[in-house]
Amino acid sequence: MKPKHQRLVLGLLAIAAVLGASGLALSALEDQASFFYAPGDVAGKPTPIGKHVRLGGMVQKGSIQRKADGVSIRFVVGDGVATVPVAFRGVTPDLFKEESGVVAEGQFQPDGSFVADNLLAKHDERYMPPQLSGNQHVSKSIEP
Repeated sequence: MKPKHQRLVLGLLAIAAVLGASGLALSALEDQASFFYAPGDVAGKPTPIGKHVRLGGMVQKGSIQRKADGVSIRFVVGDGVATVPVAFRGVTPDLFKEESGVVAEGQFQPDGSFVADNLLAKHDERYMPPQLSGNQHVSKSIEP
């Protein structure tokens, strides 16, 4: 075999190996991927029941209901288009409150509600840590 043909065969084998590895990686990630939905995305459409997904939106004002056991809560997530009732059992993040952003990880139920197994609270661009939000001021000086 001529050296030119050897390089061509090796090049094709390398391309095939890279494509095969990419295919295996994508196949493995497909099982681990968690899709993100907003309440408006699932309004009036069939929900992915039994599939682990993320639901994101704003916690509606007046919707947080804490159960007597101290760890179970119910609330409503909305995005201005639709709302979805959410149930969660566990410790909520410190930033979790009404009219704040939240991402709930869990599964949709056949009745259209969502059961979360993890909550991620989001803050807006004006967020200031509690240590700095009091009477303390942070000053920055820029020297030329």
